[in-house]
Amino acid sequence: MSLILFNKPYGVLSQFTDSGTQTARPTLSAYIDVPGVYPAGRLDRDSEGLLLLTDDGRLQARIADPRFKMPKTYLVQVEGAPQEAALRQLRQGVRLNDGLTLPAEAECIDPPELWPRDPPVRFRKSVPDHWISLTIREGRNRQVRRMTAAVGLPTLRLVRWRIGDWTLEGLAPGEYRIAD
Repeated sequence: MSLILFNKPYGVLSQFTDSGTQTARPTLSAYIDVPGVYPAGRLDRDSEGLLLLTDDGRLQARIADPRFKMPKTYLVQVEGAPQEAALRQLRQGVRLNDGLTLPAEAECIDPPELWPRDPPVRFRKSVPDHWISLTIREGRNRQVRRMTAAVGLPTLRLVRWRIGDWTLEGLAPGEYRIAD
């Protein structure tokens, strides 16, 4: 059984082939040369960070299936200054168009020491940005982005840092390692 921890760069699809457009987009096949592994969950093309891949179907389901409520922690650069009311809303659950989210863990953090993003996040002198750590236990489509937008804090950069006990620690963008 293999479990691979991969630091998915911005702009890379969470799949091995791209059948979506005429223009070829980067996929996992440009980075991972281990046969028979598949992503356990997804990470949007415009998001970065930890993506787990495995050749074990049961493990893949346990990681990806919302029934198991595996915690996923994201470092989120948001536009604006998070007020306690917005953080409290995230902690209690946010009403989205597909229903109320489960309560999240949310806190303001100092800017993390991350790699530069390519392309860089747009910077505007007149609009402050801050970082929050957000841990969720479900996996709706673009959930973190929708949650932060719903509380008035649009996401500028999104990095998944942790899934369960697995972390991105020590992996540069495009690098992977096989878990012990």
